[in-house]
Amino acid sequence: MILLERASVEDAALFAALEQAPDTREFILPYSPSEHVQKMLDPHLMYLRILKDGELAGFFILARDPDASSIEFRRIVVSAKGRGVGQSAISAMERFCREELHRTRIWLDVFEHNIRGRHIYEKLGYKRFGESDHEGGRLWLYEKNL
Repeated sequence: MILLERASVEDAALFAALEQAPDTREFILPYSPSEHVQKMLDPHLMYLRILKDGELAGFFILARDPDASSIEFRRIVVSAKGRGVGQSAISAMERFCREELHRTRIWLDVFEHNIRGRHIYEKLGYKRFGESDHEGGRLWLYEKNL
């Protein structure tokens, strides 16, 4: 069973370590523990711990958009890939955004070369709505109305 709970600055080193996995770091721009702490203190950002059977299985970073109806799904990192944890966690995060944050739209960007991520987002109903560039990489933009 997947549960989400708000993270704290004490989680920063664990999150930074999760980002260093070879099958993770090629798809994100990893942060140091101090960068995670700094971002956790930003009132517009929200970190959520992903728990599977009571154990830390990953985390989300969400950013509240100023329009009060959208949320940016900035990052998901899971420790065990290919086991459905990420997909279940995304569904739980969508419920959290709808029920707790009263948001009606989630959007994200994903590197073009992240085939697995794009497949999962599309499978979960996210629709591509644009493209962007970031530090020499091509990003695809996706959204989902809740």
